[in-house]
Amino acid sequence: MSLPMFSPTDAPGPSFTDLLRRVGLDPFATVDSSGGPATFELRHGTTIVAIRYADGVVMAGDRRATAGSSIAHRTMEKVHAADRHSGVAIAGAAGPAMEMVKLFQLQLEHYEKVEGAQISLEGKANQLSQMVRSNLAMAMQGFVVVPLFAGFDTRRGVGRIYTYDPTGGRYEETDFHADGSGGRDARTTVKLGWRANLSREEAIELAVSALWQAADEDSATGGPDAVRGIYPTVATITAEGFARVDEQEVADRFAAVIVRVTPK
Repeated sequence: MSLPMFSPTDAPGPSFTDLLRRVGLDPFATVDSSGGPATFELRHGTTIVAIRYADGVVMAGDRRATAGSSIAHRTMEKVHAADRHSGVAIAGAAGPAMEMVKLFQLQLEHYEKVEGAQISLEGKANQLSQMVRSNLAMAMQGFVVVPLFAGFDTRRGVGRIYTYDPTGGRYEETDFHADGSGGRDARTTVKLGWRANLSREEAIELAVSALWQAADEDSATGGPDAVRGIYPTVATITAEGFARVDEQEVADRFAAVIVRVTPK
């Protein structure tokens, strides 16, 4: 495949999705335009959490993907780096969600190469909003994708969290949010335990505690699996950038939560 060429006055600009559409590769084109619901069981990602703390944001997600009442996958990754200072977590239809994450990562990289500068955090949130809105036709057929976006705003020096609805609506959350099938239970847990200027360790423990409570109430949310060595994905986003939390540290935080909730 040869590279597409455009005249200076006809270039698609820094939008990677616009570039794809110009060459006939619409990333959100639907195969079936009947508008009816999906006729097969979709794989779904479940519970994701973001918490603001003193140095930035902690993001976490369980590892289970479900298809109807069955466990489709036990080690799905739902928290991904969007670029150096931001991350995106996914809930909803797993296939379109993973495709959206990859496209979002490419879009941010493409913008930076074309413009020679990193897009602002709010600009990144707006770009993701447009992608969610572009997926509306698929969402109406049952392929709903609901991401959770967070990052460290290098201009303001603080962590920020953004949530979305299936129509592309973008909303900034002040301190924390959780989404997915176990989101309500996770949000309640975080709401009861959150306070201003949490330390990194406290924020991680609060995030895994929220996922623990969500898994206890929601069958689609996967809890810690010590037998298989499967624990939630946890990452921090600070002025130093996006960093995955070591799995052993996550396991240790879960052990502390179990000790705390075990009846004496």
